[in-house]
Amino acid sequence: MANGSMETMTMADGAAVAVYHVHPAGERRGGLVLVQEIFGITDHIRELCDDYAGDGYEVLAPALFDREHPGFEADYTGDGFAEAVRLAREAHPFALSLADVQTCIDALAPAGPVFVVGYCYGGSVAWFAATQLTGVAAASGYYGSLIPGAADQEPKVPVILHFGRYDTGIPMEGVEQVAAKDWPNATVHVYDAGHGFNSDRRKDYHEPSADLAKERTLALFHANGG
Repeated sequence: MANGSMETMTMADGAAVAVYHVHPAGERRGGLVLVQEIFGITDHIRELCDDYAGDGYEVLAPALFDREHPGFEADYTGDGFAEAVRLAREAHPFALSLADVQTCIDALAPAGPVFVVGYCYGGSVAWFAATQLTGVAAASGYYGSLIPGAADQEPKVPVILHFGRYDTGIPMEGVEQVAAKDWPNATVHVYDAGHGFNSDRRKDYHEPSADLAKERTLALFHANGG
C-alpha cells in the first residue's frame, strides 16, 4: 500500500486548501479524486486513498472544509459530529466543494483519465461530478443523501451509486426514484446494509457490501480507461 502526504493546493477562488495526495504503487492507471465524508480527511479517508493508490491510481482528496475550519477531523459522535453537520449543512457552500473537486480533476487530467469516488457527503459530490463537472471519465458515489433530490439531471459520464437498504437517512423510496429515472449512464446498487457501510470505523460497517462496492467501482474505472 502506498502512503500519501498532505499538500496545499490553490483553489479557483484563491483559497489555499489542504489536499491528501498519494502516488500510485506501480503502473499508473489514472487519476482519482476521492471526496470525503462530512468528517474531514480522517485516517479512514487517508487509508481509502492509499488503498486506491495500491490499485494504480494517483489520488487527490481535498479537505473541503478548510476555509471554515482548517484541519477539521472528527469522529462519528458528540461535538465532532455536531460540528461536521454544521459545516456540511450550514457553513460550507456545496458549490465550493464542486469547484475544489474540479480543480483537483484539472490537476490530474494531463496525465490520463480522471475518476471520482465519494462517500456520504462525497457521494453526493460524486453524483454532481458526473452531471456537472468536466474532465470526469466515470464516478462512483456511496450513500449520498442529496442524490434523490438531484436525479433529474442526466449524468454526462458513467456513474454507479451505492445505497444501503437499511439507511435511515436515505429512504428507499428516494433511491427507487433515482433508479426509476433509468438514465443510460447511471446504475444504482442497493446493499443489505445501513448508512456508512464502507467504513470499518462505523457501527454499520458491512464488509461483504464494502468489498462488492469496491469491486464494482474498480470495474467501472477499468471499463472507462482506468
